[in-house]
Amino acid sequence: MHLSTVQYTYDPRHLEASEPTKYKPEDLTEEQMLINIGPQHPSTHGVLRFEVITDGEVVVDVVPHLGYLHRCFEKHAESMPFNQVIPYVDRLDYVGAMNNEHAYVMGVERMLGIENDIPKRTEYIRVLMAELNRLASHFVAIGTYGLDIGAVTPFLWMMRDREHILRMLEWVSGARMLYNYIWVGGLFYDLPVGFEERCKEFVTYLKPKLVETRDLLLNNKIYVERTANVGVLSRDLAINYGVTGPMLRASGLRFDLRRIDGYSVYPQLDFEIPVGEGTVGTVGDCWDRTWVRYRECEESVKIIEQCLEMLTKEHKRTRDYDPRAMVPKKIRPQAQDFYVRAENPKGELGFYFRADGRSDVPVRCKARSCCFSNLSVVPEISRGVLIADFIAIVGSVDFVLGEVDR
Repeated sequence: MHLSTVQYTYDPRHLEASEPTKYKPEDLTEEQMLINIGPQHPSTHGVLRFEVITDGEVVVDVVPHLGYLHRCFEKHAESMPFNQVIPYVDRLDYVGAMNNEHAYVMGVERMLGIENDIPKRTEYIRVLMAELNRLASHFVAIGTYGLDIGAVTPFLWMMRDREHILRMLEWVSGARMLYNYIWVGGLFYDLPVGFEERCKEFVTYLKPKLVETRDLLLNNKIYVERTANVGVLSRDLAINYGVTGPMLRASGLRFDLRRIDGYSVYPQLDFEIPVGEGTVGTVGDCWDRTWVRYRECEESVKIIEQCLEMLTKEHKRTRDYDPRAMVPKKIRPQAQDFYVRAENPKGELGFYFRADGRSDVPVRCKARSCCFSNLSVVPEISRGVLIADFIAIVGSVDFVLGEVDR
């Protein structure tokens, strides 16, 4: 059954066909109505259908329906060597591909026992790429969220600034969105000559642009009224549902794996962990979730500046530096079960590996999707809201279906 963005289901015959539904016509009262919101076009964030029961304009219940993309990431990963999985990792959260690669590669390196042998320049380049991609991901989240509730200009501004980042990442890797740049044991290639200077110019350009976006969107009276006190996610509920990332921090819990686990060179860097404070509404509402992402953009800029300073002073390029020096010819970890996690733009991305000690192909590879866990809490914070507020709640989650339907 092909649905438009919003389909009002008056006729019970509309509930038949191939897509399963939780509610049947006989389950609804005379005042209630079933509305299918989605699925969206696959060229957007992904395809997702919400089965929404309404009483007038009030949402009674929400049932998310997944299963349209069928990425089959985990089965692909179990049929090829560890190092050949990286291009598939890019396609999970394709808006934050560098961050995906960083998490996956770090797990394989820990299984091989070579994590501490990676050159510091390599680690700083990895963090630099991850934070640039974090900025690009948050720009999509903030820009499209404004678009969801009627603000067009912030979206155009965010896409304009994101384009600068994508061009730099393409300059480094040769690809626009799916990079295959961070390799097990190193990198595909060192930074291009002049990249550090170009990145410094971008940081100088971006700082006032972030302030403009804050004033235009986050401090806008209409935007505040649409998002403050809407979709409030309490800290306990977030923890019980396994919510992570900006959604969890917006609920008041200062939990960031870059600090908690201290992986890569993050312990050597100075940055803050923003949390929701209920400045204009309630802690954990839609406004706080966007505010935390905005503040993380400012902190990512600080991290990028520190990485650039280290790459141009203490760990600058030399003739004997080889980003592929530690790349193993054959990846064959000892027999073990292993789990690694990292702080992606949307939350905790984890990879569970099972190796048999004989093959260079993982026996089991499981991706722990932060988008899946964050999306699962939507019904809990949507009951009793207006339909317009439900759209605002869904937009504030910032999920990518490539990672949800993996």
